[in-house]
Amino acid sequence: MIGIGIIGLGTVGTGTYRILTEHAGLIRERTGLDIGVVRIAEVNARNIKGKGIARGIVTADAMDLIRDSRVDIVVELIGGIHPACDFLAAALDLKKHVVTANKALLAREGDALFRLAAKRGCEIGFEASVCGGIPVIRAIRDGLVGNDLTYILGILNGTSNYILSQMTDEGVSFAEALKDAQHKGYAEKDPTFDVEGTDAAHKLSILVRLAFARPITMDGITTSGISKIDPVDIGFARDFGYKIKLLAIAKKLGAGVEARVEPAMLPLNHPMSSVNGVYNAVYIVGDMVGPNLFYGKGAGSEPTGSAVVSDIVDIAKKLGAGGMPRGVRTLGPAGRSKEAKGSSVPYYLRVMAQDRPGVLSKVSGVLAEYGISISAVTQQGRKVSGYVPVVMVTHEATEKALKKAKGEIDRLSFVKGESVHIRIEEGNL
Repeated sequence: MIGIGIIGLGTVGTGTYRILTEHAGLIRERTGLDIGVVRIAEVNARNIKGKGIARGIVTADAMDLIRDSRVDIVVELIGGIHPACDFLAAALDLKKHVVTANKALLAREGDALFRLAAKRGCEIGFEASVCGGIPVIRAIRDGLVGNDLTYILGILNGTSNYILSQMTDEGVSFAEALKDAQHKGYAEKDPTFDVEGTDAAHKLSILVRLAFARPITMDGITTSGISKIDPVDIGFARDFGYKIKLLAIAKKLGAGVEARVEPAMLPLNHPMSSVNGVYNAVYIVGDMVGPNLFYGKGAGSEPTGSAVVSDIVDIAKKLGAGGMPRGVRTLGPAGRSKEAKGSSVPYYLRVMAQDRPGVLSKVSGVLAEYGISISAVTQQGRKVSGYVPVVMVTHEATEKALKKAKGEIDRLSFVKGESVHIRIEEGNL
């Protein structure tokens, strides 16, 4: 039997354990392999209670599990950087293969772990680190291996996607949608990691290195979140034929990569616009296959556990065949990518201006000074203290030019407050 040791029996650990035990016969029938959980490391006794787990396989000491000679594959599911990184390093040092769902760890410390894995001749499985149950990493590594991949568009965080879906469908504020998400268990008590784009950026860094073979760090990903999105802009977006999503965007531009996580507008006819609630999706474009869309549950006990089990089985097959073939695969090049010049895209711009003649001509004049032209405009909505929203969609412009123009517009005497601008991503249809 190929022995599995699971460190952490929280949400994902429980799902992984259930699949490996309840579907053991199915896995054996499909693979011819006998795979079983022989040790579990868990410090919280409540996570063990009521799950039918034999006491003899449970320990509170992860190192005890790692050193156990019966454990062939160590599965880390506790999250965070430390001690998770230390446990994985210890397992690799003992020449044990490892599986993790820990995207933050891979984004920040993955290079050192992959170097150690290569040195020890071990494999690191990390399918569950991006989009839970969606097999996007395996698709990039294997299914799309014959393609030059050039474009990734992702909805990689279910919490933010649920909040934006509620704001869009119910017309509620960010605060109200967040409260609802927390009540339903979709958002943490402190949701910053999700709603400010950090979680999606961790996942995007992994996808970029795998898909584009380009080095990238978290500092190389422009990141912003959804906490400042106003329902009024969601309404105007719909009027122009768009929907606002928190998008992870990566484009191969020459020798560099443009990588961003930010709220952006997608055309209503783009397949990613219909990805709602807690679901995730990744849209990948290859030069030979064209666009591919991967859609499914991006989090949760069983979906993420399913991805963990797929890595376990993949490694077990290699062990069952007598060793690790093909060489150890890594995340891709480490370091910082060559700085890519930002792409030109259309922008949505909302200016709160006094309701008087000549306002639009002056705003458009400032935009023209920076080479930005307007493709659509509307001036409507309730007047507030003499100010009304002037809303427009520009033709393609660079972010640098748009921000400079916006700065000048905000200083005009008839403009109130800071204007709102949102990137429009046409989505490579």
